[in-house]
Amino acid sequence: MSKMFFKGRIETRQNHVKSGYNVNRDVKLGTAEAPVSVLVNSEARKSEIEALVEEHSIVVDITVDSAKEENTIELDTLLNKPKTTTFEKTPNRNDPCSCGSGKKYKKCCG
Repeated sequence: MSKMFFKGRIETRQNHVKSGYNVNRDVKLGTAEAPVSVLVNSEARKSEIEALVEEHSIVVDITVDSAKEENTIELDTLLNKPKTTTFEKTPNRNDPCSCGSGKKYKKCCG
């Protein structure tokens, strides 16, 4: 018998598999199903954000309230996504060093 064999009620196992946190969401922030909520203080700031949103084609729910503090955190995180960093391939041991010293990589930076 395998270690992966489930010894118990099947309906309990299926309920356990269905529940939990869904990390692979199909609904993305900034779409019609999940609009970004933004709170601004003035109509001028609202027009600035509307122009920015039109440029990036994001769906936003903008609320103007001068009594509360401005909250644009969700919009800022959506606009400023981190870029994936790619590194150059490290040179082999006997290749010339990339720092420009003229030595072999194993003697200089390796």
